[in-house]
Amino acid sequence: MSEAESNHLNTFNQSNFAENSEFEDKSISCIDCEKDFIWTAGEQKFYSDKGLQNSPKRCKECKHAKNERISSIADAKASGVKQKIEVAVYCANCKGYTTVPFYPSQGRPVYCRSCFLEMNPNLVNNEK
Repeated sequence: MSEAESNHLNTFNQSNFAENSEFEDKSISCIDCEKDFIWTAGEQKFYSDKGLQNSPKRCKECKHAKNERISSIADAKASGVKQKIEVAVYCANCKGYTTVPFYPSQGRPVYCRSCFLEMNPNLVNNEK
């Protein structure tokens, strides 16, 4: 390799692969599992290059699980199969583990049956 080619390669590597002070690794809390994950400087550069403005909300494991849920719902709709779902959650009030027959919306609390009925006593009176 000639000296000119070597200099060109070094310049290319420095401009494309050197530490970019514009981006630093960031710790983000996953909205699903609430565990912290690292959004690396390289991932941030990728987002920037693609024109993406929002940082990720989910860790890789939760993002993969969400994509699988969406895919299974789409497959069930396409095949005409009525699909029952059961999602495991923690009650926002008592912190107990329970299941619900829907996918919770982001930012909205989910309650176990006993806490929900405790908060809505008129539903108990109408059942009798």
